[in-house]
Amino acid sequence: MKRSILTAALGATMLAGCNMAPTYVRPGMAAPATLPQGGVFPAGTAASIAVPDIAWKDFFTDAALRSVIEQGLANNRDLRVAVANIAQARAQYRVQRADRLPTVAASGGATFENLAAAGAQTTGTTGSTSANRTIQYATAGVGISSFELDLFGRVRNLTEAALQTYLATEQAQRTVRISLIAEIATAYATMAADQDQLRISTDTLSTYKQTVDLTRAQFDHGVSSELEVKQAQAEYDQARYDIAAAKTKIAQDQNALNLLVGDTVPAALLPNGLGDRALTIADLPAGVSSDVLLKRPDVLEAEHQLIAQNANIGAARAAFFPTISLTGALGVISGGLSNLFSNPAGTWSGSPAISLPLFDGGRNAGNLAYAKASRDAAVSTYEKAVQTAFREVADALATRGTIEEQVSARNTRAAAAKGAYVISDARYRSGVDNFLVSLDAQRTSYAADQDLVTTRLARVSNLVELYRALGGGLS
Repeated sequence: MKRSILTAALGATMLAGCNMAPTYVRPGMAAPATLPQGGVFPAGTAASIAVPDIAWKDFFTDAALRSVIEQGLANNRDLRVAVANIAQARAQYRVQRADRLPTVAASGGATFENLAAAGAQTTGTTGSTSANRTIQYATAGVGISSFELDLFGRVRNLTEAALQTYLATEQAQRTVRISLIAEIATAYATMAADQDQLRISTDTLSTYKQTVDLTRAQFDHGVSSELEVKQAQAEYDQARYDIAAAKTKIAQDQNALNLLVGDTVPAALLPNGLGDRALTIADLPAGVSSDVLLKRPDVLEAEHQLIAQNANIGAARAAFFPTISLTGALGVISGGLSNLFSNPAGTWSGSPAISLPLFDGGRNAGNLAYAKASRDAAVSTYEKAVQTAFREVADALATRGTIEEQVSARNTRAAAAKGAYVISDARYRSGVDNFLVSLDAQRTSYAADQDLVTTRLARVSNLVELYRALGGGLS
């Protein structure tokens, strides 16, 4: 008898270790093993520190920008939604995990029953009555209600799926945080660049005003033609338009920054032009291995979702096997409340139940097919996340490889155009060159200054994007 009990217990223990889920194997790298190198791409070397380990406070060197980012991390509504989603997923995981443990509840009760003794009567002047007796029962105990013995891992795999969903939600929140940091930094730099554009247009308007006044004076004295006056006036009005447009863009930039931050950014923290100053560290360590992409939170999120779908297959497979549940109770009973715990009688009960699916119309088979298809979709989603990460990093590196040359060329061009305008203006005033040559040089200088600002903004934005694409840190 003891041997049979031991054998049954050992068999139950072995069954409890069954797991119907497929063994999880991370899909192969769906992108080249190394990041692009050569040509426009910067040469990569073994990095001593990974970009995900660089905290954003170390990456962004501008104190005002850091304060704006901190304000955004505290107030942005999309980030609050992401945090709430984590709380929801954590709560769902706790609920699912509770199914792996029995629910134990205490109970108590009392019964009072009035009985008339058979044949016992009393006789009086008004008739006869029966003698009454009251019977009391009191009970107390603890019990387990319909606890499923997870012999085939159904509950365990559902719990694993809930855990992986929770972990995926955490990574989704990290993605939102990193993207928010990058968006705030880009919006801040854009507003600063537009302020530079406004200054350039304002300075140019003053120069054009001088040109208009000069050509009109010359026209009044018969030195220049009306055509030259109209050409100068046209360029002057274009500068007026650019000033108005720049003011509008700056106001819109501030609106966008306030939305990202989730509050009004204090005036003291707003930018005051971009110039050639750096908002970030000068460069990022660029390794050669694509494995760094696997640390991106969106890739980790996709992998956690894949593991969850893998666990769901195990739960769907377990549904084909018997389900065994146990309901039991242990307690005491007494003839009265007064001696319920002093002199009680012990009671116990047990109600094991087993359910084996015989015919379900194909429901379990359909659920299993659905779980497998969901797993296959999750594999493709994971591979697409890796490929997207590779493309984003490759694009950022392509820009990084040439951006300094672009800025240098824009700087030289702006300086040369400025010098050309000074010379042509002097030659025009001295009567050596005609007005059209001077006006064209002035227009070229204006455009060169605008292009320089745009390229400087591209340099800052590129570093921010590269930081985000490589999965920059959060601490």
